[in-house]
Amino acid sequence: MAIQTRKAIRQRLHARIRKKVSGTTSRPRLAVNFSGQHIYVQVIDDTVGKTLVGVSTTEKALADSKLRPNVAGAEQVGKLVAERALAKDITSVVFDRGGFTFHGKVKALADAARSGGLQF
Repeated sequence: MAIQTRKAIRQRLHARIRKKVSGTTSRPRLAVNFSGQHIYVQVIDDTVGKTLVGVSTTEKALADSKLRPNVAGAEQVGKLVAERALAKDITSVVFDRGGFTFHGKVKALADAARSGGLQF
C-alpha cells in the first residue's frame, strides 16, 4: 500500500465533493482554496465555466494588509467576497470547501460570507 500525502488525500476528497456540488447561473459555486501563504475564493458558474467573482490575498487591495491564511484572514476574505458577489446581484451560492475540513478557517470564511449577506 502506497503512502499518501495530505495533499493527495485532500485532492481525492475534493474530486468526490465536485461530483455532487455544481454551480448554476441562479446559484453559483463558492470555491475555497488555502495555500501555505494565501487564500483564494471564487464564485463560479459551472454551466458556462466562468468565474463571476474572485478574491485572493495576492491582489493589491489585500496584499498591503499582510493577511495570512488563518482564521482572521479568512474572515476578511469572506466578507470581501460577499460584498463583491452582492454587487453583482449574487445572493445565493453553493459552498465548495475544496476537500478541506469544515472547521477553523474554512468555517470562519463561510460564516463571514453568510454574515456579509450570502445564503448557502
